[in-house]
Amino acid sequence: MDTPVTTFSESPDDPFAVRRSASALLDDTGRVVGWSERAEALLGYSPEEVLGRAARDLLLDPRDEDVVMAAVAACVSAGGWFGVIPVRDRGGQRVELGCRARAVVRSGTSVEWHLVSAPAEQVIQWETDRSVLDGMFRRSPIGLAVLAPDLSLLRVNRAIARFGGLPAERYRGRRIGDFVVDRDTAMVESGLRRVLETGEPLIFTEQPCHLRHDPHTEMFVSVSAFRMQDSSGRILGVTELVEDVTDRYQARRRLALLNDAGARIGTTLDVEATARELAEVAVPDLADCASVDLLEAVTRGEEPGHVERVARGEEPGHVETAARGEESGQEPSAALCRAAVRSVSPEAPTVMFPVGHTMHFPPEAPQARCLAERRPVLEPVLGFSPAWSSLEPERVERIRELGVHSLIAVPLVARGLVLGVVSLWRWRRPEPFEEDDLTLAEEFAARAAVCIDNARRFTQQQQAAVALQRSLLPREVPEHHAVEVARRYRPADTTAGVGGDWFDVIPLSGLRVALVVGDVVGRGIHAAATMGRLRTAVHTLAHLDLPPDEVLSHLDDLVDRLAAEQEATDERSPQIVGPSPQIVGATCLYAVYDPVSGRCALARAGHPPPAVVTPDGRVDFPDLPAGPPLGLGGLPFETAEVELPEGSLLVLYTDGLLAAWRRDLDEGLALLRGALSDPARSLDDLCEAVEDALLPESPSDDIALLAARTRCLAEHQVATWELPSEPTAAAEARKLVAAQLHDWGLEEMALTTELIVSELITNAYRYSSGSATLRLIRDHHLICEVSDTSSTSPHLRHAATTDEGGRGLFLVAQLTARWGTRYVRNGKTIWAEQAWEPGVGGAGGG
Repeated sequence: MDTPVTTFSESPDDPFAVRRSASALLDDTGRVVGWSERAEALLGYSPEEVLGRAARDLLLDPRDEDVVMAAVAACVSAGGWFGVIPVRDRGGQRVELGCRARAVVRSGTSVEWHLVSAPAEQVIQWETDRSVLDGMFRRSPIGLAVLAPDLSLLRVNRAIARFGGLPAERYRGRRIGDFVVDRDTAMVESGLRRVLETGEPLIFTEQPCHLRHDPHTEMFVSVSAFRMQDSSGRILGVTELVEDVTDRYQARRRLALLNDAGARIGTTLDVEATARELAEVAVPDLADCASVDLLEAVTRGEEPGHVERVARGEEPGHVETAARGEESGQEPSAALCRAAVRSVSPEAPTVMFPVGHTMHFPPEAPQARCLAERRPVLEPVLGFSPAWSSLEPERVERIRELGVHSLIAVPLVARGLVLGVVSLWRWRRPEPFEEDDLTLAEEFAARAAVCIDNARRFTQQQQAAVALQRSLLPREVPEHHAVEVARRYRPADTTAGVGGDWFDVIPLSGLRVALVVGDVVGRGIHAAATMGRLRTAVHTLAHLDLPPDEVLSHLDDLVDRLAAEQEATDERSPQIVGPSPQIVGATCLYAVYDPVSGRCALARAGHPPPAVVTPDGRVDFPDLPAGPPLGLGGLPFETAEVELPEGSLLVLYTDGLLAAWRRDLDEGLALLRGALSDPARSLDDLCEAVEDALLPESPSDDIALLAARTRCLAEHQVATWELPSEPTAAAEARKLVAAQLHDWGLEEMALTTELIVSELITNAYRYSSGSATLRLIRDHHLICEVSDTSSTSPHLRHAATTDEGGRGLFLVAQLTARWGTRYVRNGKTIWAEQAWEPGVGGAGGG
C-alpha cells in the first residue's frame, strides 16, 4: 500500500527556500566540493572557478579572518552553526550572508559541511518574523489560536492556555466547545466558518464568553480572525486572536448606563414616577432588584428634615413598637415609604416589600447606616443580622432562600437634605457588587435625588396652589328659586399647574341671580390668588346690584391696579432668578337672570359666549358684544339682554372646554352644541355629556362649567302698582298691601309689611318728584320693592331725640331679614325681604 505524499509550497518569504538560497559543500579540509547555481548567481563564481579550491583562499577577505575563523571553530565544536558572516564575491566586494552550516557524514569517517546561505538582510528579516511569531505564542498577552479547516485546534499560545486551564501543548486536536459553553461556542464557530468560507476577516468582534469550568462568570472577549492559506491558495485553517476586554466592556457599559440614566430619570415632576425611573434604569443592567424608599415627608411633598434631626440626636426616631425597641436597644431610623421596586425575578413580589409599604430599617441594616452616615454602603457579601428579623421574619427568610448575596445602599441627598435610600440587590448574578458598581450607583442616586427633590418641591407648590384654589372656589352652589344649577370643575393636569378658572352663583335682590364664570391668565399660586381677589370683588360688586357692564368695568380697574402692583414688585426684585414676571389678566362672563321678567342681562370681557338652549332643544350662542379682556383698561363693556322662557338652559364655561385636544373654536362649539341638544336630561347628566364629548382624561387647562335651568314666577306671585306722588300715597299703599296679603293668606304679616311699605313710599314721596312703583313678590320670602326716579342714596342712621324724622330706614332694617338699594337707568329701587315659612298662616293660598 502506497503512502500518500503531502507536498507544501515554499514560502516566498523564506530566505532558505530551495529556489532562493545558495548551497555549497566543503570537505573536511575546507575545499569546495559542491556549488549551486544560486551560489554562482549570488557571488559570481562559476562551479569551475571554485570546485577543488580552498574556501578560505577564495571567499575570505583578510580583514575578516578573525571573525570567520571564530565562526568555523564554533561550527566544528558544535557540529553546526547559524549566523551572519562576511564573504568576498568574485568582484572582490564584501557581502554579508546569513549562513546555516551542518555536518554531513560520508561513508567511512570523512565529514563534509553543507552550507546554505542567503543575503543577510533577508535572513535577519526572516529571523525577526520568526521571533515575532515565537513571541505571539510564548509571551503575547493577547490570545492566539491556530485552527484547522475543521476548526479543531492546532496550536494555542499561553494566553489562550490560561483560559482553559491546561498546558498549551495539550490543546492540539481539541475543540473550542471543550472549554467554552455551548451558546458562546456556537457564536464563535459561526464567525470562524464565515472567515473560512469567504476569506473576509473578523475584526475586533466583541461577544460574551463563559468558560465551562466557571460558567457563572461572564467575560467579554474581542475576537479577530483571518484565513490561512499557502502560496498556491490552498486553505490551511484560520488564526484567531482573542483579547479579554471585560474591563473595557464594563466601563463602556457603565458609561452607557449613565447616559441612559440622564435621559430616563427625571422626565416628569412626579416623585413616584422619578423613583420608578431610577429603579428601571438600575435593573437589570446593574442589579437584579432595586428598591427606592423615601422619607414619608418627601412623598407628601414636605421638607425632609426629620431624619436629619434624628441623625443629630435632636429628635428621637419614631418607635413602631415597644417590643422592637427592647430588642434592638437603639432608636430606629425614620419612617420610610417604598416608592418603587423593580426586579428581574417574578418572585420579587413575595420577597420585597410592595410599593406604598411603610418600614423602619433596623439600626444595623445597611440602609439605616447609609441614612445616618449619609454615605453609600457596599456589602459584597450580605450578612443578615438578627435585627433584620424585626422587619418581617418570614419575608427576610424568603430573601435568604432566594439567594440574595450582595447589596449596595446609596442615600438620596439633594441640597444637603436626605430624601431616602436606594437599595440594589443581587441574587441571579453570582458575582458580588464591586467598587465600580458602587460608583455607578452613586451617579444614579445623585441624579435621581435632584430630580426627586425638584418633583417634591413642585408637588409642594402644587399642593399649596391646589389648596388655595379649592379654598377660594365655592364649596357648594347655593340653591336658588330662580334657577336650577349644576356645575363641573376640572383642574388641569398637575404637570400643567393649577389655573385661575372660577364660577359663582350669587343671589341678588328681587329673586334675581348672578351667574359668573371667569378665567385668570397664568398658572400656579399667583393665578389662584388673583382668582380669589377677583371672585371677592365680584361678590362685592354683585351685592351693590350694579348692571353687568358696570361690574366688568370695576373689575377691569381692579385688574389694571393688580398689574401695576405686580410690575412694581418685579422691578424691585431684579435679583431673583426664576420664572418670567407674571402677567395679570383675566376674562369674565357676568349674567343676571330675573325670574319675574324672564330676561337675562349679560356682559362679557374677552370670554367665550354662553350657550342658550331653549326647551325644545335649539342651541344658540348669542352674539354678545365681546368686550376686551380685563386689565386692558379704557375700553367700554356693553350689556345685552336675552329672553329666556321657563325651562331654558344657560350654559357658561371657560375656554379650556373648547380648546381641549388643541381643537379650533368652531369645532369646539360644534361639539358643545351636540352635547347640549337634549335639554330634557337632568343637569348632572347634561354636564357629564359635555365632559365626555369635549374633555380629555387629563386636561391641560382648568375647566369651569356652569349650567342653569331657568324658572319663572307665576303671575299670582307678583303684584305691582303705580302710585302718584301725593300725600295720600302711603295710605293707599297700605290698603293695597293689606288686600294683597289677604289674598295670599299672609294676614299675620300685614302689620309689619304695611309699616315697611309706608316708610318706603314716604321716603320716595319726600325725595322724588315723579310717581313711585310698588311691587310685592311672594316666594320663600316676601319682598317689598319701591322704585322711583330719584338717584338719591338712602342711608341708615340713628336719629337724635330732637329730630322729627330719620327713623324710617332704621325701622325697616329692624323689621326685615335684609334690605338694600339697586340702581337702574332711570332711578333706583329700595327693597326689603321678610322671611316666612310656606304653609304657615294659610300662606299657600292665592
